[in-house]
Amino acid sequence: MNTFNIWECIICGWLYDESLGCPEDGIAPGTRWEDVPEDWTCPVCGVSKQDFEMVKTGPSPTPTPTSAASTAPITPSADQSSTIIKEAPGEAPTFTNSGEPFQIWECIICGWVYDESKGWPDDDILPGTRWVDISDDWTCPDCGVGKQDFEMIAVSAPESAQSKVKTTDTLELIDQDQLPVIVVGTGLAGYNLAREYRKLNTTTPLIMITSDDGRMYYKPAISTGYHTNKSPDQLATATAEEMALELRAEIQTFSSIKSIDEHNQVIETTSGKLKYAKLVLATGARCIELPIAGNGLESVYSINNLMDYSTFRQAMEGKKHVLIIGGGLIGSEYANDLIQSGYEVTVVDPLPSVLGTLMPKAASDSVKNALKNAGVQFHFETVVEKIETQGTGIKATLASGKEVNADIVLSAVGVRPDLTLAKEAGLQTNRGIITDRSLKTSANNIYALGDCAEVDTQLLFYVAPLVEGAKKLASTINGDEQQVYYGTMPVIIKTTLFPVTVSPPPKTDGQWHIDIESPKGVKAVFKTPEGELVGYALTGDCTKFRDELNVSLRPIM
Repeated sequence: MNTFNIWECIICGWLYDESLGCPEDGIAPGTRWEDVPEDWTCPVCGVSKQDFEMVKTGPSPTPTPTSAASTAPITPSADQSSTIIKEAPGEAPTFTNSGEPFQIWECIICGWVYDESKGWPDDDILPGTRWVDISDDWTCPDCGVGKQDFEMIAVSAPESAQSKVKTTDTLELIDQDQLPVIVVGTGLAGYNLAREYRKLNTTTPLIMITSDDGRMYYKPAISTGYHTNKSPDQLATATAEEMALELRAEIQTFSSIKSIDEHNQVIETTSGKLKYAKLVLATGARCIELPIAGNGLESVYSINNLMDYSTFRQAMEGKKHVLIIGGGLIGSEYANDLIQSGYEVTVVDPLPSVLGTLMPKAASDSVKNALKNAGVQFHFETVVEKIETQGTGIKATLASGKEVNADIVLSAVGVRPDLTLAKEAGLQTNRGIITDRSLKTSANNIYALGDCAEVDTQLLFYVAPLVEGAKKLASTINGDEQQVYYGTMPVIIKTTLFPVTVSPPPKTDGQWHIDIESPKGVKAVFKTPEGELVGYALTGDCTKFRDELNVSLRPIM
């Protein structure tokens, strides 16, 4: 029986399966890795073949990917206890039928999900239709992009299958004589790290501490939740209990750290003191709070996690008009999501157009015009100074003197790293927690990962850097020190009315050049005085130039 290899992009995690090939790039199923053209690049992040590593070999025409996540709607447990210790699987789940597990593919533009087990009957795609068998000219039902803009995110058992897990007492699997690795935070950074670490080490105690309910979810999907009609429970892919089971971990929910004694390697939590071997801060970022006056601030909401989103959804019941403060990445995505979901939307931003810190005005205006044509109202080059209650809604007074009446306010002006714990512990901080490329902080055996980490001067609030960081840090805390490498990491902004892909340029000399400007899209490139490409902004139909530009784009770090 033939064996096929699976190769993983070490930057973004995209998988190349030799048995499936990559038909979108003209690579037929069965094409061996060595036969893939040397100038081919990762369809997701644009790095070359040298940034892939083989992760699996299997006798299969459709091998099973190396990781899986449940996609069933999750309802949080009524019991919100502070500590969760679950039994761990003694063996991997097995499927009772003869078929291979079904894959689940997500549109990276709008978050729409294709589940092979369910198909898409609306487009005559029958349940059980594999992704590779879908016509290459098929497009996303929500935003219209092609198959190349989907990525495989999970594996699910066929409907008739039952996943069987043989459980064993955790104490029999974990070496309790060892000091634990403690991870503070259960967001994408924390859970990605835990998963990568468990691939390398299955016996060292692992403790995770979080101030929320610890549910696993894909944070970027929140800003498309209304248009995709997904409740908070549907966005969650696992409870804290289920993650504890998967990771052979103790997860302390609704808990916080009171102090860190880095000399004795002890933390004090609301549940007591814990000694650690390695401590990882994955505390993420906090929403920026604006100094706004008025008695209507109780109607102002920010969304930074699934619990925030749940609170906002409840507050939105019966509301029609949303005032969004901020027209950057977060504000634009929410404006796009809410206007397509039947709400009235008004956006206030101090810059001349949307996404103004990421792109030149020509590109920004192309997105603004699409949102405006859909019904979004804008107030640029001004700020909200006061919010007062008015009837069942609010009245916002702008610095320009204009007033905006709305039912509810969403503050989306951005985030900044949560440095509270790091500063109290005496760690070196700047904009974020300062680390080297191995993600080491200024204290021995303390590391930082994700939105809170300023890695060798780089502070990046995106998914790709934390995925790379999780892989390398897992090796480091397991005794094999690795350094992160940030190649090309384009950011997909989910303004589905006018898609955007941007690679923000670093702070360096140079200027924007507009190569294409039309009603269908803008192609803008940022070049140094020497002509080196260090950034780009693509909107509308011009997002198709992403892979071409990534080939010559300077790596981030």
